Amino acid sequence: MTRALSLCGVILAAGESVRMGADKALLPWPPVSPGEASPGTFLAAAIRSLTPHTDFVLVVAGRNEAILAPIVYANGAFLVRNPDPDRGQFSSLQVGLQEVLNRGRDAAMVTLVDRPPVREATIERLREAFAGAITRWKWSVVPEYGGRHGHPIVLAREMIEAFLKAPAIATARDIEHENQQHIEYLPLDDPLVTVNVNTPEDYAALTASVGLTL
Repeated sequence: MTRALSLCGVILAAGESVRMGADKALLPWPPVSPGEASPGTFLAAAIRSLTPHTDFVLVVAGRNEAILAPIVYANGAFLVRNPDPDRGQFSSLQVGLQEVLNRGRDAAMVTLVDRPPVREATIERLREAFAGAITRWKWSVVPEYGGRHGHPIVLAREMIEAFLKAPAIATARDIEHENQQHIEYLPLDDPLVTVNVNTPEDYAALTASVGLTL
């Protein structure tokens, strides 16, 4: 596949998954019938979805590093650890984006591990939109569905540096609001861009409706 951009995939997976009661990265995906073994997990599916469209994939882990490492390496991705995951998801984003620059890349496609991967056509649309957006001085492309913003998001070097220069108390939303004029929102017909799985009930609802979304 020809790539016009030096794009790196980043998956944020350092959360404690307190409300779920188990690491969300390890949730079976795709879902299977009762009694059947699942062929994969949220994390494995996320890696596989980004790999064909990026130069390589980085997974940001926390205290769950040892648990996630076998999945990360079995799927050809790289692992980087957030040394202080208690600082929250924004700190994991900063760790991942710093590693993107350390590895000589200037753009990133970032997603969260607590969701099923979006459709392949969605990722292609995001890449195409980003290639055009950067010629219009845009620093980021954010997908939206039904008026809600979601993931994966695509970041140019300028937005990566804005995130990295932000104070520790900042959030990703703060930085996005400060740089609103540099963000392009892309409406997509893919409900998976806005799916969040935080509780067992969320996961049960998702697996029940999977036939409608995949």
